[in-house]
Amino acid sequence: MTTILLVEDNEMNRDMLSRRLERKGFEVLIAVDGGQGVELAIAQTPDLILMDMSLPIMDGWEATRRLKAQPETQTIPIIALTAHAMAGDRERCLEAGCDDYDTKPVEFPRLMSKIQTLLGQEINRQ
Repeated sequence: MTTILLVEDNEMNRDMLSRRLERKGFEVLIAVDGGQGVELAIAQTPDLILMDMSLPIMDGWEATRRLKAQPETQTIPIIALTAHAMAGDRERCLEAGCDDYDTKPVEFPRLMSKIQTLLGQEINRQ
């Protein structure tokens, strides 16, 4: 089963996204801050990470930089999830090491397309 690590501090966003991903057949691991996200990614090596960029304790920018610096996690695709939708924010996420970028509120079909592209697989699950 494909595992996705969701690093999100907002409980409503966490619940909505994790339920929808599980219905698509993914196993979902959850972290509520960047530090916990880094620890869980190293311990569990998920197939993909959805990273909120505005997190407590350690923000998503720093968590992404740390994950991309670790040999055991540097190849895990990371999609930034952020309300930062101003000019230059996408580039800033990519410079931090994210492989893709999506804005909040999340448009689930668009996010699924990005997940499918990064995982290189067909996701036709209902």
